[in-house]
Amino acid sequence: MARDYYDVLGVPREADEAQVKKAFRRLARELHPDVNAHDPEAEEKFKEAAEAYEVLSDADRRATFDRYGFEGLESRGYSSNAHGFGSFADIFDAFFG
Repeated sequence: MARDYYDVLGVPREADEAQVKKAFRRLARELHPDVNAHDPEAEEKFKEAAEAYEVLSDADRRATFDRYGFEGLESRGYSSNAHGFGSFADIFDAFFG
């Protein structure tokens, strides 16, 4: 089972959009595979952080997650785009431009 998105980003449930974004950016820099070539788990952790940010930064998805958890996201047709990116550069560029 996936970890709670708030735990992944290390933010409280009351975190505002700016706190969520700041936490994701910090983790993205920390977990980026170019920085962590020695850590075989870095790729999965990076994708997990990107997925958490994708959900928590979208008001509708966040409300669904808060109320119904992962099952609510799946039943409402939300899917993570994090696994659909071609590379880490694609994920990083999507969030940092």
